[in-house]
Amino acid sequence: MIEPVLTIVVPCYNEEEVLPETINQLDQLVKQLISEQLVSNTTKILFVDDGSKDRTWEMIYKAGLRNEHVRGLKLSRNVGHQNALLAGLFAAKEISDCVVSIDADLQDDIEVIREFIHKFNEGNEIVYGVRKRRDTDTFFKRSTAQGFYKMMKKMGVDLVYNHADFRLMSKRAVMELEQFKEVNLFLRGIVPLLGFRSSFVYYDRKERQAGETKYPLKKMLAFAFDGITSFSVSPIRFVLFIGFVSFFLSLLFGLYFLMLKVLGETQTGWTSLITSIWLIGGLQLIAIGLIGEYIGKIYKESKQRPKFIIDIDTFSLPAPRHHLIRDRDEQEFYKIEHRKLSETN
Repeated sequence: MIEPVLTIVVPCYNEEEVLPETINQLDQLVKQLISEQLVSNTTKILFVDDGSKDRTWEMIYKAGLRNEHVRGLKLSRNVGHQNALLAGLFAAKEISDCVVSIDADLQDDIEVIREFIHKFNEGNEIVYGVRKRRDTDTFFKRSTAQGFYKMMKKMGVDLVYNHADFRLMSKRAVMELEQFKEVNLFLRGIVPLLGFRSSFVYYDRKERQAGETKYPLKKMLAFAFDGITSFSVSPIRFVLFIGFVSFFLSLLFGLYFLMLKVLGETQTGWTSLITSIWLIGGLQLIAIGLIGEYIGKIYKESKQRPKFIIDIDTFSLPAPRHHLIRDRDEQEFYKIEHRKLSETN
């Protein structure tokens, strides 16, 4: 059997604290997979720098000079985790038989990649890495995450429970993914839509090795809301339902108060009047805001702006250059070569 060419895509944003350990562990894994003849010796680790403000790109570039398995893409600015991941997937598919996506924080178990390869060799086009449990999460994060998956399922969105972006995709699957042209890409919902033969590998998630999470509560809520509005019109239908309920309730109360007036039992009701005004006004503002969210997405789609722009690409270089430098002049070499690549890309 011919060993498949694997590319491991790692989106990075301000990851200088954890990056050396990430590079080391992934490099060791790749060498093991090659020695076990599970993957081709042309297998690569592609780090995608999503507009980092620290030394992330410099570390990626220098690692590529020393290691023939390490390559990098530098995006022109920060475009977000999902778009950075897409940049890596689309670049990797050109020379790869399969692509694994994994975050740079090493919380996902890299040893599971070996099982990914076995599943791929069995004929699966997509292999999902699924967490066994959420013991390492806080109660709030665990409960909100579980609630999100359940809500998305009720809305008809086919999500893999407890799966993030740790997965293997075949070249064919990535090529089909590229056909989805919308700007508002929610990969966790789109990948299952491909419909190819899939499998699951379960693993225990680890603690973050170093650095800080790039998904604080604010970003997590924004990500969840974006996923909901990108995949379902159920929120608008729910607002419509509330509108009908409010309308019929107002009719019932109108009949009730009319009956009281006929019977001469009406009294001045300032509190009930103000409460009803605030209630209806609040519902209207929520409805307008929700409709505006969908209109905003239509606006973004209509402009058809690129999801990302690649500034520097060392992934497409024809040959490794790690033999061209020595440790003592690495910094000078980096400056010269980095300037040349900036001019040619």
